[in-house]
Amino acid sequence: MSQSPNSEAWTVDEAVQRIQDENDALLQRVDEQITLDTFNTTDSSLLERLVEGLGDPRGLVRLRFAETLGEIGEAATPFLVNALANHPNVVVRRAAAKTLTIIASPAAVPALLHAFLNDEDIVVKGSSAGALARTGEASVPALLDILASTEYPEDIKGHAAWALAFIGSEAADQLYKALDTASLDVRCAVIGALGHVAQEQSDDRACRLLVSALTDSESLIRTEAAAALGQVNYLPAVPHLILATRDSDLDVRKAAINSLGKIGDRSALESLQTLLNDEHDVVRVLSKLAIDQIERRSDGNDW
Repeated sequence: MSQSPNSEAWTVDEAVQRIQDENDALLQRVDEQITLDTFNTTDSSLLERLVEGLGDPRGLVRLRFAETLGEIGEAATPFLVNALANHPNVVVRRAAAKTLTIIASPAAVPALLHAFLNDEDIVVKGSSAGALARTGEASVPALLDILASTEYPEDIKGHAAWALAFIGSEAADQLYKALDTASLDVRCAVIGALGHVAQEQSDDRACRLLVSALTDSESLIRTEAAAALGQVNYLPAVPHLILATRDSDLDVRKAAINSLGKIGDRSALESLQTLLNDEHDVVRVLSKLAIDQIERRSDGNDW
């Protein structure tokens, strides 16, 4: 005779099922209220229950709660911020950060910044960085402060630089001003972000700043600028990139050669042909690839 199930286990299972049933009913009720435009955005108890729903064990249900809270918008922000900062369940904190990405409220920036820098969970950190990026211009001063600081590790700075690049043209004016800073990390991140600005808006000022950065005293800045110009396809940069192929720093030369290949202007061919005899193997290989790219584009066969 088989042993009967442990009564406590059945009680736990029943409790989980009851919570899931309640969550399903809550979602259905709130969806109907939103559809009928009768949802009460001042009902703090209801908003707290919706945020708790982000801890549902079913991934698709968590997504529905996030989408519902996202549709509610600003009224849900304080409750999501509180959950991000204080909820003991890491699943809820993760989902709160992802939901704040949907809402993109500037009011959430301080809490997102704190979670990005201090939460013990790597997913919460990454999701908070994503939400900062999605929030846009309001996040830029904090991101620049992180990059300028000496107390944060490279992974944090890497996320901050990515967020800044994602924001791109929305923060163009702040990026232009930040180029005057003494911080190398800030200037590198700004150069990368300006590449996105130039791509998004065909911004001539951003392109000219990238060209100017090819003669910066820091080789890392020159490398970033050379790489960014290849993404922009800015033809006036070609003569400057040709000069950069003779830079004293090998990384700058490599980036310039790659960008000349991407831009595809035939005026670079003669200089690239010369580099086929360079002392560095990598320069010879990259030059050959760049020449092939330009010639394929000239033949109309570059996909």
